[in-house]
Amino acid sequence: MEENAVRHPQNENQWYKAENWLGKRYAELHPKNEDNACFRILGYQWRTLRFNDDTRQSTAKVMAAYKESDPGSIFLMQEPHCLAVPYLKSMVSAGLASLSCNYDLLSSVYAKNTMKVLCVGHGGGSLPLFLASKIPGGIVDIVEIDPVVISASTQAMGFPSYSIMKQHGDLLHPKPTIIDEILWKGVHERLHLYESDAEQFITDRTDIYDMVFVDAYDGDDIFPHKLWDLDSVFLKALGERLHPDHGTVVVNLHSDMDIVDECILPMGKYVSQVCKAYKKVLSDDVGGICGSAFTVHVPWVCNTSLVVSRGFRNSTRDIILNDLISKSLEVENTLNLPFSCLEYVKRGLIFVD
Repeated sequence: MEENAVRHPQNENQWYKAENWLGKRYAELHPKNEDNACFRILGYQWRTLRFNDDTRQSTAKVMAAYKESDPGSIFLMQEPHCLAVPYLKSMVSAGLASLSCNYDLLSSVYAKNTMKVLCVGHGGGSLPLFLASKIPGGIVDIVEIDPVVISASTQAMGFPSYSIMKQHGDLLHPKPTIIDEILWKGVHERLHLYESDAEQFITDRTDIYDMVFVDAYDGDDIFPHKLWDLDSVFLKALGERLHPDHGTVVVNLHSDMDIVDECILPMGKYVSQVCKAYKKVLSDDVGGICGSAFTVHVPWVCNTSLVVSRGFRNSTRDIILNDLISKSLEVENTLNLPFSCLEYVKRGLIFVD
């Protein structure tokens, strides 16, 4: 899916604001060189990353612009507050609402506390970019096994290339470009994009993560077995790296049912096995740690969001439901979300036994 936004009266005001914002950012960074602070928007485009003819890896809204004094200096910027596909809105809504039940999200939003986030699977980068831009206290590690995906996201999808890390943990680029500093205003410095196998990455880390998002499908649209096998090294290591008091994991799952009843959450054999494995390893088998797991149905597509959170301590299901409703509204208002968090959280919610 590709759709261009051309310059016409309906877009004129939005484009003017963007050009003005770019000029002001340049002037802030280079106050003695304000004469070169003029930028022009070329257009906006929906860009889609695909690995096959049937499924989309990622979709993002990308802005193209250039510096007026150097017309050849075209650069791309992915819109950081835009989650184009419903399953990402579901993951963010259900995940942050659950985390907030036993975590001070507001302090991270105001950058008073550091919130460590891990994204397993990168795609075009919409999810980590959204989290880093909405939560100034957030430090987002991203692990992606496919170098082609990393290259596509930074070269064609407008994801900040400054975030790319070397194998030993240093930044690939020693310092950000002027355009990076203008566009991202520090967001790029809180994104760390690693090319690595997820299992190897998580076993080598010593960080404790407050939140983990798992959206790792290969080119054949398959969720690797080693990322959900009950006895896998990955799940065991993930459990050790997850915060014991409020650690929350969100997993994007594709339904394995051919026919989806609009009123019934798609829970085929494969989805059910994944849910039970994550709950058992991350919650049930951890000594002294209580938690809960649930799934929500994603509207319009055959996806399911699985949430396992250690923050639900000794709570009944009714208490958890009430807390989720309350925190959904809080998250929506705190982050000024452009969609209803509650609508995604309450859609076909089912607890995992």
